[in-house]
Amino acid sequence: MSVTQANGTVSIHSSPIAAARVLRSDSVCFHKRGVLKVLAEYTGFFSRASLGAFGFRWLHILAGVTWIGLLYYFNFVQVPAFAQFEAEPHKEIGAKARNIAIDKVARKALWWFRWAAVGTFLTGIMITGITKDYFANDFGKNAGGIAISTGMLLGTIMMLNVWGVIWRNQKVVLANAANVLAGGEANPAAPAAGRKALMASRQNTLFSISMLFFMVYKGHSQRIGVNVSSGNMGAYWGIAIVLIAVLELNALGLLPWKTAANKGLNKLYDGPVKNVLIASFGLWAIFLILTEVFLKA
Repeated sequence: MSVTQANGTVSIHSSPIAAARVLRSDSVCFHKRGVLKVLAEYTGFFSRASLGAFGFRWLHILAGVTWIGLLYYFNFVQVPAFAQFEAEPHKEIGAKARNIAIDKVARKALWWFRWAAVGTFLTGIMITGITKDYFANDFGKNAGGIAISTGMLLGTIMMLNVWGVIWRNQKVVLANAANVLAGGEANPAAPAAGRKALMASRQNTLFSISMLFFMVYKGHSQRIGVNVSSGNMGAYWGIAIVLIAVLELNALGLLPWKTAANKGLNKLYDGPVKNVLIASFGLWAIFLILTEVFLKA
């Protein structure tokens, strides 16, 4: 019996069993070669250059969309909707419905929210750590490097707000809702905890517009390669850090008016959602002016 092999040669075998063995061996070799060829073509994705330039950026965007999307859900949808429960003519029905929504909906949303924040932060760190020469070419002195550093600063503060303020206080709110639904007494500390969480959440919304602007700036601005003079760089960072610090201290209740509603800078956070949106784009406009004035040679 003759059997044609994969390489085109013809072998003569005395039995069907021997012929079957040759066919099976050639088939396995063929599939191995095919798998190796595919891996050779696509493992470039897992190289250091590809992971830094694309892989972790893709994951960074995916986690960021989840995080900021839920941030906007909380501020633009959930908070106004929950306020309507309090306006319910039958107060007990409205309060119970609100507690059910907190326990069943907000609890799950907060899980995705806080871990998406961590995912966004960690993938951002991986981008800077894996990408070759990420901090090269006078990173801290050129317009692109200064812009992305501003975005990193805002994003880091936002992530710390999520875990250090929002989640810590929301745990009190969630526990209170579950306890009341189970027939227990309301926790008198829950309203104050909810207020602190709201302030930090509104602060993150206020920062988010500028943060997203700076994250995109490095890849699309015409000034990304421009080295900034030391005087301009100092002026930019001085104004930016003072502005960010004042807003963050206000959100943490560390300014004289603390967390009192509609007092001092708290007016930026209270009232209709449009207030924080106006403040967000106002902050972005200030940063835009700073980049136009100072991020140049």
